[in-house]
Amino acid sequence: MKFAELRKSGHAPSLVASFLYFDISFMIWVLLGALGVYITEDFGLSPSQKGMIVAIPILAGSFFRIVLGILTDRIGPRQTAIGGMILTMIPLLWGFLFGTNLTELYFIGILLGVAGASFSVALPMASRWYPPHLQGVAMGIAGAGNSGTVLATLFGPRLAEHIGWHGVMGVALIPLLMVFVVYLLIAKNPPSQPAPQPIINYFRVFKQKDTWYFCLLYGVTFGGFVGLTSFLSIFFVDQYGLSSVRAGDFLTLCVIAGSLFRPVGGMIADKIGGAKLLNFLFIAVAITMFGVSTLPSLAVVTILLFLCMMALGMGNGAVFQLVPQRFQKEIGMVTGVVGAAGGVGGFFVPNILGTLKQMTGTYASGFMVYAFIGIAALVILAIAQLSWRRVYLAKTESA
Repeated sequence: MKFAELRKSGHAPSLVASFLYFDISFMIWVLLGALGVYITEDFGLSPSQKGMIVAIPILAGSFFRIVLGILTDRIGPRQTAIGGMILTMIPLLWGFLFGTNLTELYFIGILLGVAGASFSVALPMASRWYPPHLQGVAMGIAGAGNSGTVLATLFGPRLAEHIGWHGVMGVALIPLLMVFVVYLLIAKNPPSQPAPQPIINYFRVFKQKDTWYFCLLYGVTFGGFVGLTSFLSIFFVDQYGLSSVRAGDFLTLCVIAGSLFRPVGGMIADKIGGAKLLNFLFIAVAITMFGVSTLPSLAVVTILLFLCMMALGMGNGAVFQLVPQRFQKEIGMVTGVVGAAGGVGGFFVPNILGTLKQMTGTYASGFMVYAFIGIAALVILAIAQLSWRRVYLAKTESA
């Protein structure tokens, strides 16, 4: 049983610490999306502005993921995570005490990107503690920290009803401080931490084709997950007339699917291979997004979004079952780069939905575009697999 092996093969407290750090950071990263309805009411934003506000933390997270990825490889994941949590306290305090104009909100969103960069620290911590045959499940458990979105979407709107969105930013400091203390007590740097290299060496991963393949694939899976998470509450309110709290509940249901099934995706990928699993998942994404583009009844659209988020969550686990197989010494940097690509994808999703809604008057066009993106990902995966087969055959012949 792999969970029994996890206790024997690595360091379970560090795996738990990685999960908690990623979980609370992810909650904070998507907080503006969860509170989007309340923020847009305060500032009277257009559909495209709504998309931009919730997308800024995602894009900023892409930049910070590369920075924290390099730091993880140079100084270790434990020290990097501690610094990341301290920096994350700044935008929460800013939003709690100030945040009275749109410019401030943009800067708060940018700084919230540091929380999103936790991905580049939590996953390398988990990966380096465990052997290759446990990579899928270990990375899946750490990556399941994206379940922090559930905390944001379930409790954020409810709290905002009583204390306002500014108050929610302040309350978010409490669990962050609790995780910060726990992390200090139980997390340890893995023994396989590589020696620091000149910074220029870390950027050599960009010369590898596999880096770009993983970036494109993760841009679809994680980008879709986090992008939809940031925007769906606005979609439910605008399209189906739900209250802010009810919209948060429906979003939470969809988010749970993506979060809980990420480790499942990693475990299945360990058995059948991440690439094989991704073929099925991208087909599922394309079909469900096409269904959503018809704007069916609330019950049907919820089922379709649930299934889509489940496929995207499993896809996240499948991609990161593959990454450590190809990159181990550079796992911090590669995780940062691939994670950044996921963040870029997440930036475009709400912007596509918001902008096309403003241009066409319907959300159907935006979801249709994402259905075609799922098909494009399937084609990219096929091209990547051909490349991997050629490399494998070349190695076999040389042996």
